[in-house]
Amino acid sequence: MPLANYTIREAVQDDLEILQEFEQGVIQYERPFAPKLKEDPIVYYDIQNLIERDDAQVLVVVIDNKLVGSGYALIKESAPYKNPSHFAYLGFMYVVPEHRGKGLNGGLIKELVQWAKDRDIHEVQLDVYAENQSAIKAYTKLGFNPDLLKMRL
Repeated sequence: MPLANYTIREAVQDDLEILQEFEQGVIQYERPFAPKLKEDPIVYYDIQNLIERDDAQVLVVVIDNKLVGSGYALIKESAPYKNPSHFAYLGFMYVVPEHRGKGLNGGLIKELVQWAKDRDIHEVQLDVYAENQSAIKAYTKLGFNPDLLKMRL
């Protein structure tokens, strides 16, 4: 059921505490897919740095003046043997459990993709665990296609 009454805005330093809570939510969500993660406490992102960088955009979803979601895009250099030379990497895609399935993540991704396009970056990549079928389905619905599957032994 889509939710029309939300806004997406740039994250600011005052959001940092809530964003760090979201980061722990991402980690807890991914633990069943990632048995090699170290025990808590761990962190994935330098959120403060991402907020400050010119080559990154951190966005938050707000409903009734409360942060309910997050995501970032970071411009990265491609491997020397790949085209295009740069791409936007998406990460920190999180929506609080009570607001999942309402199109908020899709809205975030569209805004981040537009941010990249505004910087003449047209390749967008993200990582998703191969066993996370609900995320794969959601990203495929937004136009993403599987690329490289990392194998482990």
